[in-house]
Amino acid sequence: MTAGPAGDTRARLLRTALKLFTEHGVEGTSLQMIADALGVTKAAVYYHFKAKDEITEAVVEPALKELTRIITEAARLRRRGAQVDYLLDGFVDLVVRHRALVALFSSDPGISRAIEKSFFDGGDEDTKENLLGILAGPDADLTAHITAVVTLTGIAMAGGAPHFAGVDDETLRAALLDVARRLHRRPRR
Repeated sequence: MTAGPAGDTRARLLRTALKLFTEHGVEGTSLQMIADALGVTKAAVYYHFKAKDEITEAVVEPALKELTRIITEAARLRRRGAQVDYLLDGFVDLVVRHRALVALFSSDPGISRAIEKSFFDGGDEDTKENLLGILAGPDADLTAHITAVVTLTGIAMAGGAPHFAGVDDETLRAALLDVARRLHRRPRR
């Protein structure tokens, strides 16, 4: 984000939007609600974003960029085990740090659309293939692909689950990583 007052306002706007999205959903949050919560005019919101979809995409963008970086760095590692470990560690850490956003992903169609548009529709094909390919392995059969999808989906669903909202980050991180490592028969650390 840009530095200075405009960058600060934009950052505050995105934090406020995420908070309102978690309370009311994307569809239930209006630009006026965001402006009111910020104590600015609706025109000030329009200065930064032309539509709520742009705000939604901007809210998910940092996490998606980080996910892309994790996948890219994991794919660069030579050994498959190191790739799997790096991807699992990075993905679990990402999910834990972005719990509110992850919770919305599993429950709010507006966030799901933004992720689909930004990552799956607009993303790099190699990155998307590497995400599952690293976990499933070369020449993977159906079971390996299902295990990869279950791992990623399970980490995200459990990490964003309201049931675990009271669990501190380190405890949740350790539990999610333990389950992921078991699913992929990786040694415990």
